[in-house]
Amino acid sequence: MATDDLMTRALEALGDDGPLSVEAIHRLADLVDLPETMTIAEVAGLLDISPHTLRYYERAGLVEVARDGNGHRVYDAEAVRRLVFLTRMRLSGMPMRDLQHYISLVDAGGHTVPERLDVLVEHRDTIRRRIRELTLSLTAVEYKIATYGGSTGPDVQDLGTTTGTDRTALPDEPLRRALPAE
Repeated sequence: MATDDLMTRALEALGDDGPLSVEAIHRLADLVDLPETMTIAEVAGLLDISPHTLRYYERAGLVEVARDGNGHRVYDAEAVRRLVFLTRMRLSGMPMRDLQHYISLVDAGGHTVPERLDVLVEHRDTIRRRIRELTLSLTAVEYKIATYGGSTGPDVQDLGTTTGTDRTALPDEPLRRALPAE
């Protein structure tokens, strides 16, 4: 399943009830009602990703999966928990090489906690920068929508318009006289 679809599903699961919290993350990772073991199809359905992606994560060394007597993958709760984490990190834009490095640190043991913390702090800073960039882009789009007489989202402050000149032109567009609002 595409990353956008997984992100949409994750956001829908969280709902619109205010700021995100650790409790929201616990709800996303709640694995209490899962069977003791799961097949690749069951895990793929649970995480809304393809079996191909699960096999890729295994080949990349991100998760170890046991096999049954017929050679079929059998996912236990530990593997599913790790996959929940992996999918969240991928949704947040963490590159595979960083995920592989992080998982190798986890697998190496507790003495790697300081380095794991460094990896996560760096990733958090990257996410925060992306959020700022996206917020700036959203503001530009909302401003253009308001300029053309459309309705902006409920979370947008009064954008106002500059009287006389359309300051919403992109750098490669000429400034033009704004149309009077009706």
